[in-house]
Amino acid sequence: MGFCFNADDCIGCRACEIACKNENQTPSGINWRKVKKISSELFLSISCNHCENPECFRVCPQRAFTKRRDGIVEIEQSLCDGCQLCVTSCPYNAPQFDPETHKVSKCQMCYPRQDAGLLPTCVEACTTNALSIVNLDKFNNPDIVSSLPGFPDIQITRPSIVFFPQKIRKRYFLF
Repeated sequence: MGFCFNADDCIGCRACEIACKNENQTPSGINWRKVKKISSELFLSISCNHCENPECFRVCPQRAFTKRRDGIVEIEQSLCDGCQLCVTSCPYNAPQFDPETHKVSKCQMCYPRQDAGLLPTCVEACTTNALSIVNLDKFNNPDIVSSLPGFPDIQITRPSIVFFPQKIRKRYFLF
């Protein structure tokens, strides 16, 4: 399971970011999903990518991270000692440190919603359907790519996300 992001459809409205914040009631300054403007016509909506080889999982001395059978990487906050090794090791800046609680939290792909048969709130809130969930083992589309400009290097962690790149836009002029 993983995210599928269509860069051509994202308009940067931040509905996914706001829906995530509302659903998870994250404190001020803690954003599990972020929309970044990469260029004048390209936005990226990024959260935890629930990587195949998650660095957060590997570096955590408290073993606070676990990975479910469906690929969702979870953090058990009661085990977190706030060392922030996961924060510095994640190339996607997914783990977020809360200076008030001295704990790290991150996107858990709305697994309680998914367990109830619902979509993650970011996917449900996407106004243009640029964000979706796919079964990466079965999803096969010749147009998908594993990375986009502005997305961190995927070599080490192998993130569970695929992309539809931007299409070259035709421009028409009236003379």
